[in-house]
Amino acid sequence: MASNGKNGQAVMVEVPKKYPHKTKVEEERGHWGTKTEFILTVMGAIIGPGNVWRFPYLCYKNGGGVFFIPYILFLFTCGIPLFFLETALGQYTSQGGITCWRGICPLFQGMGYASHLIIAFSATSYVMILTWAFFYLFSSFGSDLPWASCGNYWNTESCFDNHKNMSIESRMNTTLPVVEFWQRRVLNISSGIDQLGSLRWELVLCLILSWVICYFCIWKGIKSTGKAAYFTATFPYLMLFILLIRGVTLPGAIDGIIYYLYPDISRLSDPQVWMDAGTQIFFSYAIGLSFLTTLGSYNPYNNNCYRDCFYLCLLNSATSIVAGFAIFSVLGFMTYEQGVDISEVAESGPGLAFIVYPRAVAMMPMPQVWSVCFFLMIILLGLDSQFVGMECVMTSLVDHFPTYLRQGYRRELTLLVICCFCFLLGLPLVTEGGIYLLQLLDHHVCSGTTLLLLSFCQSITIGWVYGADRFYDNIEDMIGYRPNRFMKYCWCYITPFICFGTFVFSIVKYSPLRFSNSYVYPLWANILGWFIATVSLSLIPLFVLIKMIRGKGTIAERLLFLCQPVEDMDLKHPSPAQGSNVTTSLSDRDRLAHTGELTQLTNYTDVTSVPSTGFQS
Repeated sequence: MASNGKNGQAVMVEVPKKYPHKTKVEEERGHWGTKTEFILTVMGAIIGPGNVWRFPYLCYKNGGGVFFIPYILFLFTCGIPLFFLETALGQYTSQGGITCWRGICPLFQGMGYASHLIIAFSATSYVMILTWAFFYLFSSFGSDLPWASCGNYWNTESCFDNHKNMSIESRMNTTLPVVEFWQRRVLNISSGIDQLGSLRWELVLCLILSWVICYFCIWKGIKSTGKAAYFTATFPYLMLFILLIRGVTLPGAIDGIIYYLYPDISRLSDPQVWMDAGTQIFFSYAIGLSFLTTLGSYNPYNNNCYRDCFYLCLLNSATSIVAGFAIFSVLGFMTYEQGVDISEVAESGPGLAFIVYPRAVAMMPMPQVWSVCFFLMIILLGLDSQFVGMECVMTSLVDHFPTYLRQGYRRELTLLVICCFCFLLGLPLVTEGGIYLLQLLDHHVCSGTTLLLLSFCQSITIGWVYGADRFYDNIEDMIGYRPNRFMKYCWCYITPFICFGTFVFSIVKYSPLRFSNSYVYPLWANILGWFIATVSLSLIPLFVLIKMIRGKGTIAERLLFLCQPVEDMDLKHPSPAQGSNVTTSLSDRDRLAHTGELTQLTNYTDVTSVPSTGFQS
């Protein structure tokens, strides 16, 4: 704070309204070049292939337009509150997904390590989407699409060509060329998870290409990540718009759209519909993975993250809805051409991206053009989610070891080592039995249960341990006003209840994992999957135990101390006055609040027209 030389009285000084200067620490750590970079990067992180292949199918499966009721309910009670919580936490602490919890509530620092272990598993498995999409993309540059007809060296005698006139009885026990291309050409799939077989070298090359592109998107830190997002986050929308226009102009498209949206009120009584709506929100909003905390940590301190979160969440859901029109218009065209029910062609997940849609594309005029558009969209949707995950890992490492990793090319070399390590971990996934292992990891580790428990722990920690009111004070300090009280009630009551209830329901409704509704995973495989999931979540109680053992005093004193924010967090925050270059540290604010000096300083704001935290220490 500025002081008068005569009597030592604190005096507030009005500052010019311009963009705040970055402190030395912020400059060394990095920051967004523009707010657009932040918006686009978050868009890329949360809008992925799941918006295209998962939401439309769930909507069709769970009562059409009726599915929007539980979906919107979960959106406003879980999606937006948790999205805002993670983004605001990163912006307030200016720290990554691990060190932010160490500063806010040291007792639960294990949440950061748990989320980053899940990111490591996700990065290893999620990149397979890019690998397969690159394979299909390269296969599209030919005179004919290789999955459009039989007669290729990978086809069997039971291959059924759509163009042949065959009776229904003759079609029994036959397979489509697009299915054989996927199973025998791309995967060369084995009989089970216990037979991994040999490496698929073409897929290995595509896997290398995916990791090389990912590396160079983030090798210079947040600056290169933000620049890459200008293309990776916007171009998929162009492709989606092109596919939407093409889809709705096909014959039979209106029938597919009716199937997509036709409301079935009776489905609301099925608990599985509500379960699907909840898991889709957690799945598509990247909640619990520290993505949002990391990206928010590079924001200016007084960025209006509250407003940003609403816009980004609504954009995410709107993209899912529009993607449904693009997908189901094409499925309606398929049913029109083949005279079959849409239930025979509607699928979710990789089956939609690599079987159903390629099959539909092969039936269009100029199929190579539409195939290239579709797989470019899938690649770009998956790419930014992939490199944002790796950026989160690197941000946390740099925040842990800033002195060492910010020198020379150590950050770039460390990132190279991590990418190479993840590539080696991913090699079993490009074997003949890799698809079984991939589904095992995705089902147990990278979705559903783990994200629900992480979200439950986050909301409890902020709502009850750190304190929702205290966090509201922090947010008001950043954006200049207090958000709607509904957010606070969600963090304290609604969100934890829904997360825990959904988790219990998923356990009660648990059934053994299956592949393609036919292959049942052996018991040892399910045990392995649950073990890997438990390893990541066990880091939360493990770190609680370690912190308690290392603490001093009685158990109650240790617990109380570890639930308090770290007083010496090395944070320098600009004041919420627009453009103020005046800063105060977190520990200074806490000290002043306890001594009453902050209240005294607040009284000066009536005279100087500067917000209450606009003082210099």
